[in-house]
Amino acid sequence: MSSAVREVHDLVGIGFGPSNLALAIAVDEHNRRSPAAALKAVFLEKQRSFGWHRGMLIDDATMQVSFLKDLVTMRDPASDFSFLCYLRDRGRLVDFINHKTMFPLRTEFHDYFEWAAARVADQVEYGREVVAVRPVEVDGEVRWFDVSAGDGADVVTYRARNVVVATGLLPKLPAEAMPSDRVWHNIELMHRKADLVASRPRQVMVVGAGQSAAETVAELHTVLPETTVTAVFARYGYAPADDSPFANRIFDPAAVDHFFTAPTEVKQMLADYSRNTNYSVVDMDLIEELYRREYRERVSGRRRLDIRNASRVTHARETDEAVYATVEFLPTGETETLECDAVVYATGFLPGNVFGLLGRAATVCERTADGKPVLGRDYRLATRPHVRAGVYVQGGSEHLHGITSTLLSNTAVRAGEILASLLAPEHAAAELELVVAP
Repeated sequence: MSSAVREVHDLVGIGFGPSNLALAIAVDEHNRRSPAAALKAVFLEKQRSFGWHRGMLIDDATMQVSFLKDLVTMRDPASDFSFLCYLRDRGRLVDFINHKTMFPLRTEFHDYFEWAAARVADQVEYGREVVAVRPVEVDGEVRWFDVSAGDGADVVTYRARNVVVATGLLPKLPAEAMPSDRVWHNIELMHRKADLVASRPRQVMVVGAGQSAAETVAELHTVLPETTVTAVFARYGYAPADDSPFANRIFDPAAVDHFFTAPTEVKQMLADYSRNTNYSVVDMDLIEELYRREYRERVSGRRRLDIRNASRVTHARETDEAVYATVEFLPTGETETLECDAVVYATGFLPGNVFGLLGRAATVCERTADGKPVLGRDYRLATRPHVRAGVYVQGGSEHLHGITSTLLSNTAVRAGEILASLLAPEHAAAELELVVAP
């Protein structure tokens, strides 16, 4: 059953992960400061409660960004939504200071997100999956978007002056990988761990060379003490992440300005140079831990950690009993078929298809020649001249905003920039006219 359109919202957010959570906080703080100019906002989330990659919340895994790059501090260090205020409320501020670390446990940072999400719960409707976004024309102008979101048979339509899409990343699997109970992406690790342990597998394989792959290998090697854990990746070894101070400047807010205005060839150069700060790289302490484990097993003669470097999976065939994965050693071309009880692909993520989500509303949005979104510096999609309503995108704009478009590093600042644009739509529209994306 579909309901009639209710009142007009200044903002309807699609998705409620960290990016739109940061925006909800910025809206909340604005509304408390300026009640006469308050924005009416609602965020729609298909999950039943807040959750951020729960399947990857390994107990001892730490964040790879400083706690100061939380939901607010880079935008407003005085905000009471900061990680430090969370620690104060949880009674752990002194303990955390004594810990002398900049990198909290991932489980702790997830709890921080849940703490913040609970404080803006009045802006969120959980269990609402967006099924359609339609432009609404009046006198030849698109003034609003109607966003329809369902909870089973119950579909509610929300009318919006602005839509902000932040649906996160999608698991990436090789074309030959067929998901099943034995073949899955590492985003499901913690959901499947108990059943995997109970099945007492003889051999499991982890494909991938990045942080998540190395964490998955370490976790499975720990919780499956009788199992051979085979790691397969094309590099000769796990590559360390470059988190040195100068390299980290690629995550600075100012770097987004530089990247956005740079020529196309410079954008590509900067993207290539900065890949080793984030993509297919591993924290050095985890690399050393895995090496210690492998070497210890070489000494003892009981080998369970099977590192297949410079290798790739060329074929995988699943039966009722196992997955038979053929692994090629690239320098020689030699192959070996391994009988695995599970194959876990830690092969990264892809941005969601914003135009696919927008549906009919995508017809009024501009695209590059290769189909990518055309965006302003304020993350607003370029639209046809007769469109007055706005569409903003958080994520999937790496081609224009650089590496931080899908990362936590710039989340707080990006939320502030989008809020500023929402409060000055005429400025945002004028800016878009000056932007010509490659």
